[in-house]
Amino acid sequence: MDEYNQKIFNEVVKLKPVLWQNPKKESSDKVLAALDIKFADIKEAEERLKRFAPLIKKLFPETGDGIIESPLVEIPAMKRELEKTAGRKIKGQLYLKCDSHLKIAGSIKARGGIYEVLKQAEKLALENGLLSVHDDYAKLAGEKFKKFFSQYKIVVGSTGNLGLSIGTMATALGFKVTVHMSRDAKEWKKKLLRSRGAEVVEHSEDYGKAVEEGRKQCQEDPRAYFIDDENSRDLFLGYSVAALRLAERLKEKGIVVDGDNPLYVYLPCGVGGAPGGITFGLKHVFRDYVHCYFVEPTHSPSMLLGLLTGKYNRIHVNDCGIDNVTEADGLAVGSPSALVSAMADKLVDGIYTIEDSKLFRLLAVLKDTENIKVEPSAAAGLLGPVIVDSGENAAHICWATGGLLLPDEIYRDMYAKGKP
Repeated sequence: MDEYNQKIFNEVVKLKPVLWQNPKKESSDKVLAALDIKFADIKEAEERLKRFAPLIKKLFPETGDGIIESPLVEIPAMKRELEKTAGRKIKGQLYLKCDSHLKIAGSIKARGGIYEVLKQAEKLALENGLLSVHDDYAKLAGEKFKKFFSQYKIVVGSTGNLGLSIGTMATALGFKVTVHMSRDAKEWKKKLLRSRGAEVVEHSEDYGKAVEEGRKQCQEDPRAYFIDDENSRDLFLGYSVAALRLAERLKEKGIVVDGDNPLYVYLPCGVGGAPGGITFGLKHVFRDYVHCYFVEPTHSPSMLLGLLTGKYNRIHVNDCGIDNVTEADGLAVGSPSALVSAMADKLVDGIYTIEDSKLFRLLAVLKDTENIKVEPSAAAGLLGPVIVDSGENAAHICWATGGLLLPDEIYRDMYAKGKP
């Protein structure tokens, strides 16, 4: 470990908030060319989601056209408050990517989780001669298909939001669903999953154990399909489609991204699949004009520790005396994804860590200034624009990852925690 990384590491193990600028970062073109996942894979995922749009529209009419997408909104009042608190100006404009309000599952996990369920459903239907890629996929909502899918099981390990997205879509199609949930998972998420027909298995250990048990269950059942949050290419690609959609939103708003107008994106990070997939997509679309920063709680800095030490997923925060206990349940992960770590090692621009108390404060300020409701995890990106130095004409996007389904009485308590 070099002197810079050692200095950051020493602060991380003391639970101090840090900003780490990745010293190993290389040009996007060079890094992307060396990866075995390509831009064509993102386009293929986008086309698959378009094929499924008629089905999604039928099952979940609240999506409108069957495309699961969230708005990009400017948050000038939040920007003013951040500047006032920090005592410094934010260069450029500030936006919120409201995946906190994605339809169906109310979180960023609606992208990757739902995509992988749909891909597995398509695979089974095609293999059994029940579907052609030229069909109207709305037919998959019929009783014939529900009976067919009921012969199969989908299993996942989750801290909450991934399980919600997978459980909601998979049960709607007719699959039997088992969600293994870690100790960090909130009770209301378990209850909601059960109300939608999923089996929830609770574990007293952390996220890693939930994933391990889910994987083990599927090894014993040939009709069970395990969605592997730690290593899944399909989850990763489902998330990456967000980059293509974001490019459209930016164009609609007349926001140019180039050498004179850089884009800064702040992405809450748990195991790394969602922020990794989005970063992968954004670097393909905007190359080195986009700067991507992951955000982790001070008590769960798994991705940062993996990159600092070069051990990737072979390190757990407990190995460094860190407890992995945080109110940001979606980010409470002890070891990062090996798939994402290898990609992020030379592609991500940096990582910063944040204390739980700051998450609640930002959650409350966002409500007071912009009347937007998010989970603590989803507030993590809001600190980025005041701690990362940017170009003068930058556009800053804080990626809000969850909050729509959060019960009001629980949200009120969270909001109260964030008030001075």
